[in-house]
Amino acid sequence: MNRLWMLSSGIRKKTELILVVVLLSACTGFDQTLDLAQSPISTNTSLPAVEPGRTTVVRSTPIPISTVTQSLPSKTPTAAQTTAPILPDVNTFLPDGKLYNWRVVESGLDRPVGVTNAGDGSQRIFILEQPGRIQIIREETLAPIPFLDIAARVGSQGFEQGLLGLAFHPDFSQNGTFFVNYTDLNGDTVIARFQVTGDNIDQADPGSEQRLLLVKQPYRNHNGGGIVFGPDGYLYIGLGDGGSAGDPQNNAQSVNSLLGKILRIDVDQGDPYGIPLDNPNVHEAGMPEIWAYGLRNPWRFSFDRLSEDLYIADVGQSQWEEINFLPAGSPGGINFGWRFFEGMHPYQDSPLSGTEITSPVAEYAHNLGCSVTGGVVYRGERLPEFQGIYLFGDYCGQRVWGLTRSTEGNWINSVLFEGLGSITSFGEDEVGEVYLVTHEGQLLILERP
Repeated sequence: MNRLWMLSSGIRKKTELILVVVLLSACTGFDQTLDLAQSPISTNTSLPAVEPGRTTVVRSTPIPISTVTQSLPSKTPTAAQTTAPILPDVNTFLPDGKLYNWRVVESGLDRPVGVTNAGDGSQRIFILEQPGRIQIIREETLAPIPFLDIAARVGSQGFEQGLLGLAFHPDFSQNGTFFVNYTDLNGDTVIARFQVTGDNIDQADPGSEQRLLLVKQPYRNHNGGGIVFGPDGYLYIGLGDGGSAGDPQNNAQSVNSLLGKILRIDVDQGDPYGIPLDNPNVHEAGMPEIWAYGLRNPWRFSFDRLSEDLYIADVGQSQWEEINFLPAGSPGGINFGWRFFEGMHPYQDSPLSGTEITSPVAEYAHNLGCSVTGGVVYRGERLPEFQGIYLFGDYCGQRVWGLTRSTEGNWINSVLFEGLGSITSFGEDEVGEVYLVTHEGQLLILERP
């Protein structure tokens, strides 16, 4: 694997449907096409209607709330877990989706796959377009010139490649630095740093690129794509298992591969980056960038801006989509189980005796969708009834779920909205209001009519 190697603080760092239309398994649901039929998914795929508010998954063995701040108990999925009953909970409810709507803010975008903000007080919304551009929306108006255009260096001709991730440095207002995750013309993953142009905060300099990390990709699917700064100031990077079907190279379980992982690096130290001293492999065998492993294609993941808990949506193989959860303060080294498990269900091979597997807190079967799109926890002010609810969707099913936890610790997962389009990503503005983007080119905001 070609990668960048550097030394810092004495630590060695190692540093468009089948995308006939283009895009991501993790992001878009092309994943299942590639894995199963090797043929395009029909946009008229028939999926059963689900009454908004129907509870679809409840995990009956939750992580105790009182213990979530220190360490995360791991548990190998069992048959009882995978057939958990739907439990009523009078102490927790999810809002009735029929009382709210997703309003179109912008349309005509070019295959948007991300939405975020810079956290700099400018109130701008940034839209990531798969072909290689970042657009700005200010006061619900699209800027005439892209913030960044690197389409000439981005490989986005098919499958799940393209400009896939964007994260602004926590001190962006001071240093004008941001980071992107894109597929280069060779089909490999690039994590790169860019800079704004002088004092013009609406223009980034394409020539300022500094590559931090290059990861060879064996196939054109399962690239992952998400990058997020954590509450600890480190950059977290989501990479899929390398593609094909069933993780043929067993990358997700290998500590000697960066694929099928969440990576964690320090972009403020080293050249081109440093390794946090508490990453699990710093003093152990394996790649020191690795923070968590056993993931198939973590297309989108996010930290709750209030609680600092982490939610990871991992795209399933052929039957199950899953949401993983780590409470704030969880250590690195967590194994989420792929390819031993798809969701809570055995898939291939068995872990060695004593292997700790952290199972998902929610899953849904492929009668409801085929490619989970990770979301965000609502922390805005306009819809207080959504406070603390994690909103996520599915590209194929065109649905949005709400996920929350009761006072008893049970996870409640229900469909709230349907027919929204092929959802590729969710995001927040600076005050915590929630948006989503669709592969059809729309940006929508959740609001009360």
